[in-house]
Amino acid sequence: MPIVEQISKDITQAMKAKEQAKLDALRMLKAALKNREIDAGHKLDDEEAIKVLNTILKQRREAAEQYTKGGRQELADKELAEAKIIETYLPAAASEEEIGKAVGEAITELNATNPKEMGVVMKAVMAKLAGKSVDGKVVSTMVKQKLGG
Repeated sequence: MPIVEQISKDITQAMKAKEQAKLDALRMLKAALKNREIDAGHKLDDEEAIKVLNTILKQRREAAEQYTKGGRQELADKELAEAKIIETYLPAAASEEEIGKAVGEAITELNATNPKEMGVVMKAVMAKLAGKSVDGKVVSTMVKQKLGG
């Protein structure tokens, strides 16, 4: 079942179960997907929907981090709870071993030797890990370490 349809179905279930927090998060996801659909001018396929969900997930994690720094743990917890809900609609996250392997392969294939080539390596790594949920910060950190940046 496409992600967009699954979210709509889960909204109905959350309403019936009176799960307000989940319902709020799912409605936010549906609105973001609908906005992207309107911008694109066509129905979203799963690949496009995953990009939107990854963007929202990143926003939630960053917001939680900021709330934690600001001493607002209750708001940080709310953001993290929404992030967990979003993660259920994303493909399995790449493990650190998979990311490390992809980084090593990309560096070898591109004969990258210095930090100036980081952008090219990052692009190659992300292409290798397509179809999996990947945190760009983790990839960036690994690429910097291996290129000596």
